[in-house]
Amino acid sequence: MTAVLFDMDGVLVDSEDYWVEFEREDIFPATVPDEKVDLAETSGMNFREIYDYLDEEYDATISREEFVQRFTEAAEEIYTERVELLDGLHDFLAELDDRGVPTALVSSSPHDWIGMVTERFDLEGEFDRVISADDIDAASKPAPDVFEYAADELGVPAADCVVVEDSANGIEAAARAGTTVIAYRIDAHGDIDRSPADEIVDSPAEIRERVLALTAGE
Repeated sequence: MTAVLFDMDGVLVDSEDYWVEFEREDIFPATVPDEKVDLAETSGMNFREIYDYLDEEYDATISREEFVQRFTEAAEEIYTERVELLDGLHDFLAELDDRGVPTALVSSSPHDWIGMVTERFDLEGEFDRVISADDIDAASKPAPDVFEYAADELGVPAADCVVVEDSANGIEAAARAGTTVIAYRIDAHGDIDRSPADEIVDSPAEIRERVLALTAGE
């Protein structure tokens, strides 16, 4: 394995805890007040595509503009005030860099949101590529497009990439891209389908251990 692709939300930062709360308590009741939507249906999707999905499947009762505005306001608070960084990430990235393993941050979030995280936690320049689903005119997760694009940007075949993902849609997308998938199990997602993953881990230490082993060919 010769490259590592990291999801942002739920992996690099613990934002899924806050996004799940926001979606369950605020945005979903406002958008589809008469429906009980399983959050796993939209987890890992770009937030604009979440609106399109809710509108198509359940008939949204607020406008796309209002939906986007609410998400944007929530994002600023979550990323600049609430989230914490994956434990030991700076040392982990430095170790991968020392080994000559290219890395990418690959997210469904827009670059503005990614920038809040990279600036706050001094991650600017720490990844070889920072990729948003907004960079490509293609389907969001669970489609494999964003991971295929990231592998191409790094100049590494998707089959030689390790992806660390937490959401059901993200895990499926990475598996469909032909990568080796490490599923990071977090409480925010509950008992989702992680069966497409090659391995399941439960802590930052386990992420580091398995990524280093896989990139070393173990």
